[in-house]
Amino acid sequence: MDLDFVCTHAGRPAAALTRRDVARALLAVPSGVALVAVPDLRRALLAAGNPLSAPFWDSARTTLSSIESGLATVGDVQRWVESTGTEPVLMTPGYFVWPEEDERGPVAAEMYSRLVRHLEERVQAGEIDPDALAHGDAEARGRYEELQEQWLSTPLPDGRVPAFAVNDEQDEELFAVWDEEEAFALSELRRILADLPKQPELPADELDRAGARLRVLLGQPGYPANVLRACAGFEERPMPDDDGELWLSVAAGIAGPVSDLSEDGDTLEEFADLDGELSHEDDVLSKLCAIQHADWLAAVAALARLGPGVLASPERLARLIAESEDIDVELDSSMDLDLAAGMGVDEVEATERLFVPVVTLWGHLGVVDEDDVLTPLGWWGLPRALELAWSPRD
Repeated sequence: MDLDFVCTHAGRPAAALTRRDVARALLAVPSGVALVAVPDLRRALLAAGNPLSAPFWDSARTTLSSIESGLATVGDVQRWVESTGTEPVLMTPGYFVWPEEDERGPVAAEMYSRLVRHLEERVQAGEIDPDALAHGDAEARGRYEELQEQWLSTPLPDGRVPAFAVNDEQDEELFAVWDEEEAFALSELRRILADLPKQPELPADELDRAGARLRVLLGQPGYPANVLRACAGFEERPMPDDDGELWLSVAAGIAGPVSDLSEDGDTLEEFADLDGELSHEDDVLSKLCAIQHADWLAAVAALARLGPGVLASPERLARLIAESEDIDVELDSSMDLDLAAGMGVDEVEATERLFVPVVTLWGHLGVVDEDDVLTPLGWWGLPRALELAWSPRD
């Protein structure tokens, strides 16, 4: 490792290298190699008219020695690079978090580069003191973080707000992955249902009675009506007139909640209390949202094969998921499906806990009876509800 390596790594001539450029180049090679190279690198930069500073070189030796001895944490190294004065902090005081370097999309990469250039300008203007940062000066660190927070929330000449632009891009990427996962799960569900030896028959009278009971329940205040309304999106749109359509909409919403609980009754204090405990309703919704597509697929496919009269308790569902062969297939590497096959005891217990509110809500719909046994309505309705939940919405 020499000065030419650092210049090539940074894409800059020696006279224009920053502390950040040198730090990143030092971290790009084994720590022992970097430590040996530091004295010669320092002399070469001095000869090039860009000596940097004694506090930077001292911090470099300290950090590299800590890495070499195995004492440095990832956070220690990140903090050191940030102390160069032109490395964006990974998480700002306002909880904006930059994606990892290899996970940044075009927008995040652009905004990150823009911020680096902005920080370089602030160093040149004397608004950032890298030596104070290298010494661990808390006041200098606070100003450094605040300067970045301000830049992230200030519109660019083209009108984009950097923090919002990065977050929007990440959301789009997550939605794209989610849509891909959902489409795959839907195709697998349809394949499995088409291969069933016996197709469930519509229990029309039972569906009508369950739909009528559900309509009465949804008109009541509190739990479980508020959760079921949120799951089906009825807080934002009217309920369908047909009781059967209503029932399927709610059953689908349990597998794929459409909206959150209404906040009309929330106080400002409750909204601002980030450390407060979740209400029962919020806890139920969080569990529903935490269930992976693969787990829903395994559970419903197993119940569809076994038919009415089978036990569908949370414990039984967790076991069915753990033993399922339906999700033992080749998946795209970008998908984060929770493959239940080969689950350990802890995973089975965690899955069981997630399905406790599911089975409870199913009871209100008549999917299971008072003993958690699958009904003819549940046998017919669950696959159709799951298909509805995963089908593209207008």
